[in-house]
Amino acid sequence: MSIIFSPIAGIDYPRNMQEFDSWFPDEAACREYIFRIRWPDGFRCAKCESFSAPWITARGYLHCRDCGSEISIIAGTIFERTHKPLRIWFQTMWLAMSQKDGASALGLQRVLGLGSYQTAWTWLQKLRRVMIRPGREQLHGTVEVDETYVGGAERKGKRGRGTHNKAIVAIAVEVFKPKGFGRVRMQRIADVSGACLVPFVCNVAEVGSEIVTDGWGGYNNLSDRKYQHIKTVISESGDPAHIAMPGVHRIAALLKRWLLSTHQGAVSAEHLDYYLDEYTFRFNRRKSNSRGMLFYRLMQQATATAAVPYRQIVGGHNKG
Repeated sequence: MSIIFSPIAGIDYPRNMQEFDSWFPDEAACREYIFRIRWPDGFRCAKCESFSAPWITARGYLHCRDCGSEISIIAGTIFERTHKPLRIWFQTMWLAMSQKDGASALGLQRVLGLGSYQTAWTWLQKLRRVMIRPGREQLHGTVEVDETYVGGAERKGKRGRGTHNKAIVAIAVEVFKPKGFGRVRMQRIADVSGACLVPFVCNVAEVGSEIVTDGWGGYNNLSDRKYQHIKTVISESGDPAHIAMPGVHRIAALLKRWLLSTHQGAVSAEHLDYYLDEYTFRFNRRKSNSRGMLFYRLMQQATATAAVPYRQIVGGHNKG
């Protein structure tokens, strides 16, 4: 039976700011930590697949003893081609993860003394893009699904599925019995038709799961996809929406409060998916005993994901 590695506070990641400062006093310490995270079982040459321990060149490259190839410790990571010290990157990640609600770009710029708001904003955007693991596990059990609307006030006072000026966010959350919530998944969608809603459910929930929705017709084909579809028609249930479907309404309320409190609601539709990723990352790890664990998980994903160029970030290339 395989053994699941569980990181240990104070050994695999710092427990507090004092330990953080003692662990990462300079660039060499930061590079050593990246090496530990990238190759937890020991370095393996990408070219010849040798497990021989490499030596580190004067330029900070790993030199394979067998084939002579070299690779930068930060190549293929979010830190690649950075012009700023790694210690500042580490401080950014620690501050973003150690605060319960995260950090805004303006707050980060002030605390770290970054030269521009643009730098702080770009770094946070890059970090958000690595917060979701590719191939993550799907939700299972009882899963509530609904949509919420994010953005400014509707000009003509329209609400709900008749709105036009707001971004539509699909939400799915595991609901435990008799109470409690599990993991959450969120995604911006183009509209509330079955062509958008059903693929969202298929992407985030295991086949055979119990999917609870309201009576909206966009979910009607879920039974054809081998889900146990339970409709809760709010108008007929006698209960208000937040009672009949507490999970999705709680998540929607918390999401909007977070966007307003941490980011003052200043989130454009083209970047919204990545703010949803950050909220999902935080919510799904809300029970972590140490904020340092979030730093560790983010570091794992940052060292396994290539950096996104600034032009691609501002060019509106998003998930759809």
